[in-house]
Amino acid sequence: MIQIQLTERQEKIIDIVKYNEPITSEKIAKKLKLARGTLRPDLAILTMSGILDARPKVGYFYTGKTTFSFISEKIESIKVSERKSIPIVVDEEVTVYDGIVTMFLEDVSSIFVTSNGYLTGVVSRKDFLKNVIGGLNLHKTPIAVIMTRMPNIIVTTLDESVLDAAIKIIDHEIDSLPIVEEVEDDEGKKAYKVVGRITKTSITRLFVELGKNE
Repeated sequence: MIQIQLTERQEKIIDIVKYNEPITSEKIAKKLKLARGTLRPDLAILTMSGILDARPKVGYFYTGKTTFSFISEKIESIKVSERKSIPIVVDEEVTVYDGIVTMFLEDVSSIFVTSNGYLTGVVSRKDFLKNVIGGLNLHKTPIAVIMTRMPNIIVTTLDESVLDAAIKIIDHEIDSLPIVEEVEDDEGKKAYKVVGRITKTSITRLFVELGKNE
């Protein structure tokens, strides 16, 4: 569980508020035998993080939120569009060999495959490895032969939350999601344009940033 690192004094403040709410900053300072001005930075951090609630002329209340619930709420409020990265896309006519070269040159775990600009498949490192071991002719076989095809591809959208994207990645045990925009193809059917990707790494980096309170 990722947690924001609180100081020993901040933990004491939380306990004081929890068992004496509502309580003013003066009374908190008195219990800690400190000047009220000394506590201002701590009270500001605890209030901004949502752990404490301050009401004018009343005092401080304990909200019941943990540091983890604060992080959870933050992640739920962050959209996929804010953390997206550039997708690595190849046409489905590309050979398996060229797909492998692309994957290693770009240092990614999955490649998105398109036809006429629309998402048609995804290929992972495991897909490549399985077919290499199986003796497939890498130079003559189109990548479309080994890819996972629509509609069996898990996708996300720009306005979906990072938390929802993370849940999809965990539930389906995959390394990344294509970020798509729904459009109509030349025949008027529903299709997807790939506009980005979000990965385990980018989500983990976000957790670390929030855990460090950056």
